[in-house]
Amino acid sequence: MYHIRLQKLLDFLKNEPDDPFLKYALATEYLSQNDVQKALFYFEDLLKKHPDYVGTYYHAGKLFERLDRKSEAIFVYQRGMEIARKAGDNHAYSELQTVFNSASGLDYEDD
Repeated sequence: MYHIRLQKLLDFLKNEPDDPFLKYALATEYLSQNDVQKALFYFEDLLKKHPDYVGTYYHAGKLFERLDRKSEAIFVYQRGMEIARKAGDNHAYSELQTVFNSASGLDYEDD
């Protein structure tokens, strides 16, 4: 099933090479199969060429954290919060703020 879904996404991308949703779908598909380098390629492409695609920021930041690239993750979360706020996407903003706080060591626990 994985190979069929992946091949369909790659075929779609050939026809629509600048579609951010297809790039995002490929990144998350590769990530679900633990192909970190290919996932990273598509997330970095999205960050560079489609900076207004809000969905990228959470997963790209989490991948940077997983790769021990914490400062990049924090930057991505921060940038994502700016983009989400500009887009009026309060749900994405809230999720990004939570992971930003965690990555930055700003978790607040009740004592």
